[in-house]
Amino acid sequence: MKTLQDILNQRNLSALFQPIMDMSCGTFIGFEGLIRGPANSPLHSPANLFSAARQLGLSLETEMLCRQIVLEAFAAQNLPGKLFLNVSPEALTHPSFKNGQTLAYLEHLGIDPQQVIIEITENQPTFDFAGMRNALLHYRSMGFQIAIDDLGEGFSSLRLWSELRPEFIKIDMHFIQGVNADPLKQQFLRSIHSIALSSGTQVIAEGIETAAEFRVIRDIGIACGQGYFIARPSPVPPLIPPAEVGCLISTNYSTERPYGNKRGITAEALVRYVEPLQPNAETAKISAVFSANKDWFAIPVVENGRPVGLINRYEFVDSFAQPSLQELPANEYCKDVMNAYPLTVEKSTPLHELGNFLSESRIEHFTNGFIITDQGRYLGLGTVQDVLREITNAQIETARYANPLTLLPGNVPINEHIDFLLQSGQSFTVCYADLNHFKPYNDEYGYRKGDEMIQFTGKLLNNICDPQRDFIGHIGGDDFVLILQSADWEERCHRALTSFAQTSMLLFEKEHRSIGGYLKEDRHGRIVHYPMPTLSIGIVPASAESFQSHHEVAEAAMVARKIAKKKTGNSLFVERRESLQPEMAGV
Repeated sequence: MKTLQDILNQRNLSALFQPIMDMSCGTFIGFEGLIRGPANSPLHSPANLFSAARQLGLSLETEMLCRQIVLEAFAAQNLPGKLFLNVSPEALTHPSFKNGQTLAYLEHLGIDPQQVIIEITENQPTFDFAGMRNALLHYRSMGFQIAIDDLGEGFSSLRLWSELRPEFIKIDMHFIQGVNADPLKQQFLRSIHSIALSSGTQVIAEGIETAAEFRVIRDIGIACGQGYFIARPSPVPPLIPPAEVGCLISTNYSTERPYGNKRGITAEALVRYVEPLQPNAETAKISAVFSANKDWFAIPVVENGRPVGLINRYEFVDSFAQPSLQELPANEYCKDVMNAYPLTVEKSTPLHELGNFLSESRIEHFTNGFIITDQGRYLGLGTVQDVLREITNAQIETARYANPLTLLPGNVPINEHIDFLLQSGQSFTVCYADLNHFKPYNDEYGYRKGDEMIQFTGKLLNNICDPQRDFIGHIGGDDFVLILQSADWEERCHRALTSFAQTSMLLFEKEHRSIGGYLKEDRHGRIVHYPMPTLSIGIVPASAESFQSHHEVAEAAMVARKIAKKKTGNSLFVERRESLQPEMAGV
């Protein structure tokens, strides 16, 4: 059997790569480089390999060789996108790393440092935060970016995030696996997502293994995903996701999101107040309550205002229907017969989110119903039937006015939603998005490709919206309206333009990409160069103080879009009322 020293001397290690996917569009942003020892050896496992290295005092030598092996394989395959390169805090602050050995090796292999993400992995507690911060400033100056691995699992990952301000943060797979059936994990992810938006960090969800987990991660808005469901680690990784993953991305529209007057529907609308019992109430009391209230399907058990359990009518009756039981036991209480882990949701939970969760839940939640709370305090009960009824009504209303090409809300719900926000006194931002040079593209490629371009644009714009705060509608043709209440609305619009510039190239043939458009004969017989379509967005901040109706908002948005379209390329114009341009002043 080979010793660790033999393995290092013979460079008997192999590299694997696991893709990391942009959840908004389904493309791979890069690959994490992983290492394996010799096959059929106890040191094949990276955990065993590095454990042996620590015991023999060869940690730095082993890690350096692993990095070289991964870099060589990445360069040999000329893999696109970023390389996430695992580096321990110990190696990060070691003089040999800081003195440029890795940078020199990158230059030797022809890899741009801007392609490399230094992924900090924690196997032991980190204490030298100042040293790490100084080291990372040094590496950032050379073009590297930073990622922190296993948020929520390591010794000090939250402090590392605060101290180092990484470009990427990876959530430990414990919080991902089974997230579709765990409200607490979902809340954790939403909190991390919110912090990441504020700090400019992209979140990567590790360990996605099922379609159900993938859908929850996608709907929460997590930027990136990684796991066996997307692709397993491989010496030669795939460059595109499998079809089943692509389908989940392509169906990520907001048709389930209520709009206009339906937008405000939450679990609170489903509340049925049922007088609760105390945990020490006797079973005779339970029987009496059910007998007096024939339509009650369950009784909540509440202590100090907070729900602690739920008693289902049929389960309760069945438990005492045995022939040997002639009467209810006198020494049993609510706490003895209740379900101590009922489904509990806050009253502010959006209806569509509740429906998605119930679709992935255990069957008992369909019969028991669920408890609705107000900041953790008991408010009432809800039933699955009520959820299905409200969702069905919302979907019928959505389908009635949806654009048939993108299934996004059309003119009527757009206008209703603007009026709803104006009447409720809320501030918002209207973004009028439009494709430039779309007709020549449609003529050149045909209506089917033209429809694909419009659907692609709708999905891209939908993906920059916060499902809880923003709204997107499709006016018709290649015109879209976004009604944003997210505080970072301008950054979201810039992200849409960047994404369009980077990904729309896939919709053009290679020869057209090479010349930036296509040559076509015009109506006069002249050969004209038509540029490839670009995206323009005109933006108008709106409030009840500045506009009276959706008609006025629409007129202002059209003017802003007109100015945006006068710029070349992918463009954006924001109407800033304190410094109106001459063209706007005459409106």
